[in-house]
Amino acid sequence: MGKDGQYYFALTAKNGQVILASEGYKAKEGCENGIESVKHASMEEKSFVRKTTTDGQTYFTIRASNGQAIGKSETYKTKESMENGIRSVKTNAPVAGIHYM
Repeated sequence: MGKDGQYYFALTAKNGQVILASEGYKAKEGCENGIESVKHASMEEKSFVRKTTTDGQTYFTIRASNGQAIGKSETYKTKESMENGIRSVKTNAPVAGIHYM
């Protein structure tokens, strides 16, 4: 549980690196549903929304089938690095370690 009283999770690669951080959830059950949503959404290209910060860095969010954001990546200096991050989520989400933050 976070300092704000909400539940969070992080999707991690096999090496332990965080590749996706969740949005906040008021209830643990909602957080657990978010984990399952990431697993399913990661299999669909349309779930990934690519974005650019005001200083030109890139990042992505992943959205559930209802359009709600369920996770956000770190920022990347290049689009290529961001695409590598997306590939990592697609590859690792079904089997990666997930821990509550």
